Amino acid sequence: MARRRKTPPERIRVGKVSLYLHHGSWYAYYRESGRPIRVRLSTDQTEALAAAEEIDRNLSLFRPSPFGQRAISLEELRREFLADHEHVRRSSLATLNRYRAATQHVLNFVFENRRRDKLVEFAVEEFVRYLRQTHVSPNGHANTAKRPLRDRGLQYVLEVTRSLFEFARRRQYLPAHLPNPFSRLRIDLLRVEDQKPVYCFDETSELRFLEASTAEDFPVFGLLSKTGLRPGEATHLLIEDLDLKQGWLDVRNRPQLGWRIKTGRERRIPLIPELASFLKSHLAGRTTGPVLLRPGMRGATATGWTAEQMESVLQERLRREGSCLGRPLTRLEQAKLADLLWREVGIWRTDKVRLAFMRITPQIGLPKATCPKSWRHTFATLLQDANVDPLIRQIVMGHKPQSDSRGALGMTSVYTHSRPETIQREIFRALRLWPRSLQLLAERTGHPGVLVPAEFESPLGRQYNFPVALEGALKLKE
Repeated sequence: MARRRKTPPERIRVGKVSLYLHHGSWYAYYRESGRPIRVRLSTDQTEALAAAEEIDRNLSLFRPSPFGQRAISLEELRREFLADHEHVRRSSLATLNRYRAATQHVLNFVFENRRRDKLVEFAVEEFVRYLRQTHVSPNGHANTAKRPLRDRGLQYVLEVTRSLFEFARRRQYLPAHLPNPFSRLRIDLLRVEDQKPVYCFDETSELRFLEASTAEDFPVFGLLSKTGLRPGEATHLLIEDLDLKQGWLDVRNRPQLGWRIKTGRERRIPLIPELASFLKSHLAGRTTGPVLLRPGMRGATATGWTAEQMESVLQERLRREGSCLGRPLTRLEQAKLADLLWREVGIWRTDKVRLAFMRITPQIGLPKATCPKSWRHTFATLLQDANVDPLIRQIVMGHKPQSDSRGALGMTSVYTHSRPETIQREIFRALRLWPRSLQLLAERTGHPGVLVPAEFESPLGRQYNFPVALEGALKLKE
């Protein structure tokens, strides 16, 4: 007896979409980006037709359909996310390392709980509970004693994970009609209770710290305290970035040498005469190389290369290394060669700056102050104490404006252009609120000269007489 063939279901054509009834439900079949897609729409024919028309409209306009996502594992998604930031967005290597460490918690969560959840079924609340029980190494080293993840660190991991899932939405790995699973979690409203305290120096503690600094440490911390530089900006500062006669310091990106400013914003910072005079004495006639030479690199041991010479040497090394490997170097390999070159010219490592900072703070009764960035916080706070204009503070600190380019002042910030002499006057006025450390800079210069009073009106309207080392400033003009 011949076997009866099954009658194919009746189909309704809606443009590029084929509808058919199967077990009481309407299904759609179409192809997107060369991939066949079958999806259940509805038990009601009218609703199914409306959904099919929407799919066909998206396909006709070359838009992704609501059901066009493909399955992908979290490990594959993380790999694509990091590759996008490295090769497309060109995020810095430091940012990539932070993203890599943050997204590793997602993989650990899935592995340790033996979960095989799909992206749309990711257990957000369980992931938060998992993070609150996670212990990490503060500096990332395997031998460091572990501690619970701080609240700020937890917030950062959640923010990066939210970006990871948003990346999945853009790549159509999540259904277009479903929200990001982390969107319902108000990350900004999570309570922060164990935030690491930020220490700000006052006039007395600043003076005690600088007095306790050795001859090798003093130039580093004297520069940080009077300019608000990031430690990495100070260590990568070259002598050609200084204009000691006019009293300016230029913070520049140097992509050809594998270094860039954290925010990418170049800027000019005024040098108060006492600091400019001290730097001139500190350089001792050197005209090239780093401003701050690490201990043991003084004199003949330092190369004294200019930025152009360093770039020429680095390019030759990159060419030779690539020729030996027979392939283009990765960004990490290029960064390692650039870092080695910076070390050869004699710069400080930022971790050595931090160790020097931590060696001094217990001597002055501040054992909990462990971060050299405290100088940057102190500098910004001093500018606020002196009522320096917020636009000038933003320029000197090198901060990015808000997402709205107009910032908090609206169109006023667009029409306001801060003149160099205005920036210089305001920064000098703020720094002279703490005259004793300026006196110490003049003394460490070797020729403090005769101190005479310089009057100015304080933000509160009172008159103060602060000493100014004039001889150092006069020597700069010669």
